Amino acid sequence: MTLLDRRTALLAAVFALGAPSAAIAQAGDFPNKPIRVVVTFPPGGSSDAMLRVMAPRIGEKLGQQMVIDNKPGAGGNIGLAMVAKSPADGYTLGVGAAGALAANASLYAQMPFDAQKDFRPITLLANIPFVLAGAPSLPAKNLKDLLALAKSQPGKLSIAHGGNGTAMHLSTALFEQMADVKLVSVPFKGSGPATLAVLSDQVSLVMTDLPASLQQIKAGKLVPYAVTSAARLPALPDVPTMAEAGLPGYESTGWFGLVAPAGTPAPVITLLNKEFVAALNDENVKTSLRNSGLEPAPDSPSEFEAFIRSETSKWANVIRKGHIKLD
Repeated sequence: MTLLDRRTALLAAVFALGAPSAAIAQAGDFPNKPIRVVVTFPPGGSSDAMLRVMAPRIGEKLGQQMVIDNKPGAGGNIGLAMVAKSPADGYTLGVGAAGALAANASLYAQMPFDAQKDFRPITLLANIPFVLAGAPSLPAKNLKDLLALAKSQPGKLSIAHGGNGTAMHLSTALFEQMADVKLVSVPFKGSGPATLAVLSDQVSLVMTDLPASLQQIKAGKLVPYAVTSAARLPALPDVPTMAEAGLPGYESTGWFGLVAPAGTPAPVITLLNKEFVAALNDENVKTSLRNSGLEPAPDSPSEFEAFIRSETSKWANVIRKGHIKLD
């Protein structure tokens, strides 16, 4: 090895050793200014309410304010595109849902980001279980009866959901595919209007969330056939899961997760994960989220990364089989 080669190798080793130190140095005084959290839904929605419950606690622990910045549109693509293009320093984070972080890659012909390359996952925040419910006027009183009815009248029963491309829509498509039934899918602008459509006898069924349906179920105005989660819900302990009710293997929930731009230093990701997970494990926070129809679901960055990959593959198959497109 020549003298020049030895010097080059020495410099390369110095820079290699210095790289982690530089990352740590970047995170050493983090945070020293407010942290912006881009929420990809309008104010007042589930994800917005969740962050506003958590923000004071996390801000106190980190010593800096968390600023909620609502950037809705294009199924979450607009807000997360802003996050992807932000400096990778931990001061701009994004809250994305199952759509923007998993399903949209198959729903849209073009995407402004690659969810698996342009972000560093921090933690899954919460799951949103859904309920398949129907009008009391339907002769079916349980899921097996409903499946028999739907198969005897293919294309006759209508089902409302919260809008094309939403998790409720995809959960409906998955239900049709796994149950081998054909329903008339009717999109509405949100779970509230979709649930009202059943109550007013515009449609037969609805795939909806707890905030929109719980009181109507308890009042006997909606018949709950099954919940879409893997386990029964504390708010509806007598309502079976899809698997229990006769559709083994079915599981589908909406979800929200926290990401940072790709390249954000690992120590920053570790710190943010620690504080968000601690907040989600706080009993007051858990109670508040559950009262809003959300189930806290904190995990590690690596677990969340694997979850995004799994969900992306799962919904790609459902979307392809159902010939679902948004553009």
